[in-house]
Amino acid sequence: MLERISRAWLFASVSAVVVISTAIYFIYFVPFAKETLDNPLEDDDMLSSSVVVRIDEPLLPLFKPLDLNEKKVQLGVALFHDPRLSKDDTISCASCHDLLVGGADRLVHSFGVDGKEGDVNAPSVYNSSLSYIQFWDGRAKDLYEQAVGPIFNPVEMAANWDIVLPKLLADEDLVEHFREIYNSPPNETNVIDAIVEFERSLVTPSRMDRWLLGDDNAITPKELEGYRTFVRYGCVACHQGVGVGSNMMQRFGIMYDYYADTDVVMKSDMGRFNVTGREEDKFVFKVPTLRNVAFTPPYFHDGSTATLPDAVARMGLMQLGVELPLKDVESITLFLLTLNGEELLADHKEGNNTKPTKEQPK
Repeated sequence: MLERISRAWLFASVSAVVVISTAIYFIYFVPFAKETLDNPLEDDDMLSSSVVVRIDEPLLPLFKPLDLNEKKVQLGVALFHDPRLSKDDTISCASCHDLLVGGADRLVHSFGVDGKEGDVNAPSVYNSSLSYIQFWDGRAKDLYEQAVGPIFNPVEMAANWDIVLPKLLADEDLVEHFREIYNSPPNETNVIDAIVEFERSLVTPSRMDRWLLGDDNAITPKELEGYRTFVRYGCVACHQGVGVGSNMMQRFGIMYDYYADTDVVMKSDMGRFNVTGREEDKFVFKVPTLRNVAFTPPYFHDGSTATLPDAVARMGLMQLGVELPLKDVESITLFLLTLNGEELLADHKEGNNTKPTKEQPK
């Protein structure tokens, strides 16, 4: 009985979210999409001459932003890869968010200065601008707050502005770039602004987006069947909208206690509770985007699941209370591959998670 009520609650929730998201999308974003299509980005084959959005779907198509400052983006690229942002000049943003492996690092936990190990799995930086809050526990309200966090975190970059800015100010070429763009040398505000502008550029339209825009040939019949299976089981209760997730918080283990089989519950497992202190926020995390999910094993906040099919099966049990048949796990996994950014696929040559993950440092 409780399971039926929970499933009904999930479907009611997704219906409400889809209706609200679709309304917001058509009020605010379709004009933007039309502008994008009337003024297509260079080398962007995804966009056609008119908007034909499948309005009855819980997913919404992703468009590249038009308002980027390219000079800031290029400066942000340099800063994102600059280890001088860390205390000992060994760790950059790209150390944990490698753009060549899906914007993450494929480690269970990332490692910072002096080999210190973090306590959560690094999420992908791709499409992070779509997230309504940042970090697994939602402690940062936007990318500006998020970008500062690792610099100050003693386990990550272990620095502060008194350490970082003198190093940047000593670089005459870098200072000149800042003066050209911001009319000032590097400071706390414009360093973060440049990094955020670069991160805003990291959006990855996929074949699924082309299908959502009316291209029936963008995905195969089997991939479409996988999408329908994904919707039928109610996965879209949490993974919908333009981000296919990243727009809500949810308990990790609605129908099955994830921590029942372990005697050790870490502080990081408490999720949102660590921010609010509220009992109801224990084990609550930001729902991650499923875009490019095939590129970024291992999965979940603790990196406890190595493969994408295993993650799909585990979600079915924990979140929906359903032991998914193998054929449905495979079908949903096939759909998830359609969410791989096409530009990333060109770099990776294949859209799956069969590539070996990085080894944990000794």
